[in-house]
Amino acid sequence: MKINLASVFVDDQDKALRFYTEVLGFVKKTEVPLGPEHRWLTVVSPEDPDGTELVLEPDAHPVVKPYQNGLVADGIPHTSFAVDDVRAEYERMQALGVRFAQAPVDLGPVITAILDDTCGNLIQIAQYK
Repeated sequence: MKINLASVFVDDQDKALRFYTEVLGFVKKTEVPLGPEHRWLTVVSPEDPDGTELVLEPDAHPVVKPYQNGLVADGIPHTSFAVDDVRAEYERMQALGVRFAQAPVDLGPVITAILDDTCGNLIQIAQYK
């Protein structure tokens, strides 16, 4: 058994696609219209194009906003992405205007930082030592 899909709820799929591709560096894998407003929209790591797909899921369900708002209010990231160098990614993304809720922190076996994805979520980036 393996993970093939993971979801992140977003308030605007177009904005999310731009952020997740142009800023985070993922590439679009799937885009299928689902009615007039939404799409089945996934991105993948360019390093593993056949790997786990991240679904940029519309936040239209009524329980999503309270869930997202609660996580953000408590500073809890929705998910975590592995990077080779957290500090370098932090500097690169800050130069692009990304807002961080947490600058890089050394937590022993990992270094983490938490960013705002502009779509309603906090996302952690983590470097395993």
